[in-house]
Amino acid sequence: MTAGKPLRADARRNRAALLAKAREVFDAGDFFDLRYDDFAQLAGVGVGTLYRHFPTREALAEAVYHEEVAALCDRARHLQSALPAEEALAAFLRGMVDHMHAHQGLARTLATLMTSGSEPVAEGSRALEKAVTGLITAAANAGAVRDDVGPGTVMMALHGIGAAHDRPDWRAEADGVITLLLDGLRSRQPRVDARPTSTYG
Repeated sequence: MTAGKPLRADARRNRAALLAKAREVFDAGDFFDLRYDDFAQLAGVGVGTLYRHFPTREALAEAVYHEEVAALCDRARHLQSALPAEEALAAFLRGMVDHMHAHQGLARTLATLMTSGSEPVAEGSRALEKAVTGLITAAANAGAVRDDVGPGTVMMALHGIGAAHDRPDWRAEADGVITLLLDGLRSRQPRVDARPTSTYG
């Protein structure tokens, strides 16, 4: 498949079917247990179609990862446009925990994939950090959070939460980490009251 060349409608459907089935297998935690050719049968396409779209298992996994990151970045932009800056940041971070919890198999598989150090994974990580940067910058400009904590700190916290997914009380502890993170980010500067004050009380 030539990079950048538009796909025919049937090719788009086949690619979408492969990605949807791969994501299901991710969620079940079986992505690395199946023979690669099995994905074609599961998605209802031919083996040749599988290899035309995704020549390797890693290429298929990276495509799922790319879609996942794109959806998360879209959510960050939507929240930033729909909510006050501080609320948007909090909603995104808590939503990340919700997402990890709902798709634990996917998170485990992606964590395994991310150890490969592939360029598509690195690109996805940069895109997600850019989305987080936008949320933090907007909140800092609004005076809601500190301006001396960078997005890398937030990303490190999210990676740590994801890496600890095998802990028995993971969900409650993950929520607690987000609460601590948001509390630590909150600006300690008193907000300026714009209302004029009278010198006569």
